[in-house]
Amino acid sequence: MSRRLRRITATTDVHSSFDAATPMLTFLHSARPESLIVDCGDFFEGTGYYRFGKGQIERDVLTSLYDLLVPGNHGWPHYFEPGLHEMTVCANSVDDSGEPLFNRVRIKRIGGRRVAVTGVIGAQAFNAIPADQRTGHRVTDPVQALREVMLERHHHTDAWMVLSHSGFEEDLRLAVSCPFADVIFSGHCHSDSYGPVHVGDTLVVKGRELGAGYAVAEPLGADWAARTATFPDSSRLPDELGRLKEQIAVVGRMLAASLGTVNAPYRGTELDRHRLLQEIALRLHSGLGAGAVVLNETALRPVRLGDQLTLGDLLAIEPFDNQLVHAFLPGPYPEDPDSLLVHLAEQVGPLAIAPRPLLEGTRSVLTTDYLADTYLGGRTHRAGLRLGQAIRRTIATPLTEEKGEATR
Repeated sequence: MSRRLRRITATTDVHSSFDAATPMLTFLHSARPESLIVDCGDFFEGTGYYRFGKGQIERDVLTSLYDLLVPGNHGWPHYFEPGLHEMTVCANSVDDSGEPLFNRVRIKRIGGRRVAVTGVIGAQAFNAIPADQRTGHRVTDPVQALREVMLERHHHTDAWMVLSHSGFEEDLRLAVSCPFADVIFSGHCHSDSYGPVHVGDTLVVKGRELGAGYAVAEPLGADWAARTATFPDSSRLPDELGRLKEQIAVVGRMLAASLGTVNAPYRGTELDRHRLLQEIALRLHSGLGAGAVVLNETALRPVRLGDQLTLGDLLAIEPFDNQLVHAFLPGPYPEDPDSLLVHLAEQVGPLAIAPRPLLEGTRSVLTTDYLADTYLGGRTHRAGLRLGQAIRRTIATPLTEEKGEATR
């Protein structure tokens, strides 16, 4: 396909959202002749399409429709796979010897200009990668990394584009420190801030997450213009994407299986993650006899539930297959559990805990394997229950129980 690039089109935080992906895929396919298609991270993980497909659908979408990527904390190992690694740009991720893990910058001609496209991943996002996936990897200061790349390449470029997986607020600060950037495409934050926001001469902009929309930047006179939009409705994929359509349909049929009737407090509304996790924490504390329970809201995704809980619903609510484990509190935290909660909340967001407050002298907690391995120094033993199982038991009445009650 002959392409004459006029603009950059960016997605972010798609998180394997393929239930209604036809508008996104159709639009990106039609935009490719004149758009450099980029993604700002976390294309992987988030629904049953990833859990069942093991990332194959995501890889096929990215290699078919995209040009450049910045790595996200979700699906980090996939960015090292053949076909994706060469598409990935990141200026501030290195190995233990200081060697870059990815291409630091790529130069593309867009609208007659030589455009440098680079990327960064924020420290908070990097630290959220499961510890075993980032062994031997580290990140450097994004500002310093971008300045170094700019000084190396500024004689060969007319404009600078940054793909960032750091969060919108972080990217506003990044724009202050890196005024040479024309546009920063933001990702990672899952906030309602989309922009474009002017920070001096830099534009910060973010497309809508979960495959709902995109951001665009294009030359306008001597400067750049940016905007956001939702993907236009479309009911039919182009014939060239027929293989993707079939892959998505096969998994979609599996995810449609019903697991039971949604209980009244959760029916017909978007899931309140804190309410659900707090109820689960209290049940685990009393039912399993756990001395203390600590769970993080970001382990779940808000999903609107109807009358029936499907397998797809459950895997969208808890997409990361967390195992519940016991873990000792490291360092001084047993004598000061409040400081542990503050530290965890800074890293992973709001928490659900039981009992509340945690008692001084608490030595161990029941938590997820992710929190245990990433922030608590490792697990001691499994609890024999997955978080998804606890969620299913809390929000739905299983079909087998319903049938049993009907025959009594």
